[in-house]
Amino acid sequence: MGFRLSSVIRKSSSTMANVPKGYLAVYVGEESQMKRFVIPVSYLSQPSFQDLLSQAEREFGFDHPMGGLTIPCSEDSFTDLISRLNASS
Repeated sequence: MGFRLSSVIRKSSSTMANVPKGYLAVYVGEESQMKRFVIPVSYLSQPSFQDLLSQAEREFGFDHPMGGLTIPCSEDSFTDLISRLNASS
Protein backbone atom coordinates (compact mmCIF):
# COMPACT_ATOMS: atom_id res chain seq x y z
CA MET A 1 0.00 0.00 0.00
CA GLY A 2 1.05 3.52 -0.56
CA PHE A 3 0.02 6.76 -2.09
CA ARG A 4 0.43 8.22 -5.51
CA LEU A 5 0.77 11.87 -6.32
CA SER A 6 -0.65 13.39 -9.45
CA SER A 7 1.36 16.42 -10.52
CA VAL A 8 -1.59 17.93 -12.36
CA ILE A 9 -5.00 18.52 -10.82
CA ARG A 10 -7.86 18.42 -13.29
CA LYS A 11 -11.53 18.50 -12.50
CA SER A 12 -12.81 16.00 -15.05
CA SER A 13 -14.54 12.68 -15.06
CA SER A 14 -11.49 11.05 -16.61
CA THR A 15 -9.40 12.09 -13.59
CA MET A 16 -11.95 10.64 -11.21
CA ALA A 17 -12.00 7.43 -13.24
CA ASN A 18 -8.25 7.05 -12.66
CA VAL A 19 -8.85 6.15 -9.02
CA PRO A 20 -8.62 2.36 -8.60
CA LYS A 21 -11.20 0.43 -6.64
CA GLY A 22 -10.48 0.60 -2.92
CA TYR A 23 -8.79 4.01 -3.18
CA LEU A 24 -9.90 7.61 -2.79
CA ALA A 25 -8.63 10.86 -4.28
CA VAL A 26 -8.04 13.71 -1.84
CA TYR A 27 -6.73 17.23 -2.38
CA VAL A 28 -4.18 18.71 0.02
CA GLY A 29 -2.26 21.96 0.35
CA GLU A 30 -2.66 25.64 -0.26
CA GLU A 31 -5.69 26.57 -2.34
CA SER A 32 -3.58 27.87 -5.23
CA GLN A 33 -1.27 24.83 -5.28
CA MET A 34 -3.32 21.83 -4.20
CA LYS A 35 -1.94 18.36 -4.86
CA ARG A 36 -4.01 15.29 -5.56
CA PHE A 37 -3.24 12.13 -3.60
CA VAL A 38 -4.78 8.72 -4.17
CA ILE A 39 -4.95 6.87 -0.87
CA PRO A 40 -6.39 3.54 0.30
CA VAL A 41 -9.96 3.78 1.63
CA SER A 42 -8.77 1.88 4.71
CA TYR A 43 -7.03 5.07 5.91
CA LEU A 44 -10.44 6.63 6.56
CA SER A 45 -10.86 4.50 9.68
CA GLN A 46 -7.52 5.51 11.23
CA PRO A 47 -7.87 7.90 14.22
CA SER A 48 -5.24 10.31 12.89
CA PHE A 49 -7.00 10.48 9.53
CA GLN A 50 -10.35 10.90 11.29
CA ASP A 51 -8.91 14.07 12.87
CA LEU A 52 -8.19 15.46 9.40
CA LEU A 53 -11.69 14.54 8.25
CA SER A 54 -13.15 16.42 11.22
CA GLN A 55 -11.07 19.48 10.29
CA ALA A 56 -12.28 19.22 6.69
CA GLU A 57 -15.89 19.02 7.89
CA ARG A 58 -15.46 22.11 10.08
CA GLU A 59 -13.74 24.10 7.32
CA PHE A 60 -15.66 23.01 4.22
CA GLY A 61 -18.80 21.21 5.40
CA PHE A 62 -19.90 19.19 2.42
CA ASP A 63 -18.91 21.84 -0.14
CA HIS A 64 -15.36 20.96 -1.18
CA PRO A 65 -13.85 23.49 -3.60
CA MET A 66 -11.97 20.92 -5.69
CA GLY A 67 -15.03 18.77 -6.29
CA GLY A 68 -13.42 15.99 -4.24
CA LEU A 69 -12.45 15.59 -0.61
CA THR A 70 -10.25 18.54 0.36
CA ILE A 71 -8.01 18.11 3.41
CA PRO A 72 -7.07 21.38 5.19
CA CYS A 73 -3.42 20.78 6.03
CA SER A 74 -0.02 21.33 4.48
CA GLU A 75 1.31 18.87 1.94
CA ASP A 76 4.26 18.10 4.24
CA SER A 77 1.98 17.27 7.18
CA PHE A 78 -0.15 15.05 4.98
CA THR A 79 2.79 13.12 3.51
CA ASP A 80 4.15 12.65 7.04
CA LEU A 81 0.81 11.21 8.18
CA ILE A 82 0.59 8.92 5.14
CA SER A 83 4.15 7.71 5.76
CA ARG A 84 3.24 6.83 9.36
CA LEU A 85 0.08 5.03 8.22
CA ASN A 86 2.06 3.10 5.59
CA ALA A 87 4.60 2.05 8.23
CA SER A 88 1.92 0.77 10.59
CA SER A 89 0.13 -1.34 7.98
